[in-house]
Formats: sequence, C-alpha cells, structure tokens
Amino acid sequence: MHGWMADQLGDTTAKDEGRLTLNPLPHIDPFGSVFLPFLLVLSGSPFVFGWAKPVPYNPYNLRDQRYGPAKVALAGPLGNLITAIFFGMLLRFAPLAGNPLLITLLAIIVQINLLLMIFNLLPIPPLDGSKIIAPFLPENIQKFMLNLERYGMILVIVFVMFGFNLIIPLINFLFNLIVGI
Repeated sequence: MHGWMADQLGDTTAKDEGRLTLNPLPHIDPFGSVFLPFLLVLSGSPFVFGWAKPVPYNPYNLRDQRYGPAKVALAGPLGNLITAIFFGMLLRFAPLAGNPLLITLLAIIVQINLLLMIFNLLPIPPLDGSKIIAPFLPENIQKFMLNLERYGMILVIVFVMFGFNLIIPLINFLFNLIVGI
C-alpha cells in the first residue's frame, strides 16, 4: 500500500524496483522475515515477530511535499484496516457455522491486520505513526523524531517488551466491533 500510494503521488521508485507487487518474495528480509522469527519459535519465545523489507520511495519525488510522506505512511495502516474489515465481514455474515477451521483462519487474519494497523500507528520512529503526525508538528520536534529513527529498532523492541499490553484492549475492541462478538 505504501508503494501504491507513493506511485499515486508521483514517485515510481517501488514500481521501478519491482516492489509494487503482492508477491511476497521480493519483500522478504532474510533476517527480519526468516531468521529472527525462526529463532524466536525455536527458543520458545512467548511472542514471535518479524518484518519485511521497507518499501522504497523517494519523498522528493512526491507531488505533495508537505503531506505526501504522511499519506504514504497512512496507506499501510489503512490497508490493514480494509483487510480486517473485509475478512471481519466474511466472519460476521457468511454462513460458516460448520467450518471451525475457516472461522479460526478468518479471525486470525482480522486480528493480525488490526494488530499491524494499531502497532504501526504508534508514533515511534520509524513506525508509520511518527510519519503521519510529523507534518503537523513544529520543526524542532520533527527533527528530534528524525534523529530518534537511528534508535528506532531499539525503541520498537522496548515497546514490544514493556508496552505491548497497552494496545491489546484496543485491538480486542476493534475486533469485537468488526466481527460483532
């Protein structure tokens, strides 16, 4: 969604690099998509997480220089919300009573997309939330947040370890709202 939005706003970087695709293979990060999740599962970690390669885009190619990066950042969480609503409506309205495996699969899809949406909306650099709010902040705070990006992975890991429970009630609320439980 990020690459699609950037393309819509005038930047063709993702398309030019073959990353404007739903095929997951070009997006796999060897460490974040394979090694780390495998290591966490192997170690019996209570949580498993990973990431894909970031979608490349050049903010200087965007027609909207002020709000374009925020629009590109917002596209990912909006894509997660649309996906969650689509599969949530299937779960809510489709006659699935005789297929508990399908019900479980759809519920997992909805939960994962809500989790990704809420998590990525956090204003922790380099997550999307920090880029969405940046154009609305004073310039000195924008620079501060930009400097925080070099510590981004550490900040994200600290949040996952100590603050993740804060977003679970919101994920559950949205799940129940969408699915109708």
